[in-house]
Amino acid sequence: MDNPEKILQEHGIKPTANRLLVLKALEELDHPVTMAELEDRIDSIDKSGIFRTLTLFKDNHLLHQIDDGCEGVRYELCHAHGDIDDDRHVHFHCEVCHRTFCIEQIPVPSVKFPEGFHVDSVNYMAKGICPECAVRKGLRPFEHVHYA
Repeated sequence: MDNPEKILQEHGIKPTANRLLVLKALEELDHPVTMAELEDRIDSIDKSGIFRTLTLFKDNHLLHQIDDGCEGVRYELCHAHGDIDDDRHVHFHCEVCHRTFCIEQIPVPSVKFPEGFHVDSVNYMAKGICPECAVRKGLRPFEHVHYA
């Protein structure tokens, strides 16, 4: 991360010591993380302080909140600019090692909703076995898998 203070300021967030710690932890972990993972990583901020910072980051489009469908909510930095979330991508949850991966090269497909629905967020989570766990289980790698 080149300049964490600048990143916060670009998202309209005043850089404080706690906010910089949370931003640095999210950057270093480099995958969608749970609140518990952040608490383990940042022992100088209490749970409520971390949660308030995550909420502020989410409200200012610096963070995605992802429901992995298994363990609850995960958080990851996003690379959106301004109020438009142009960083929507697919996520993958491994049912063996329980890690969640960003698959940034696959955008979330556009879905047309019936009239009257107002969508605030989209969460696209695929589940299965990650490549590392597949190798450990002796599974044959797939070149491409398509699901209908």
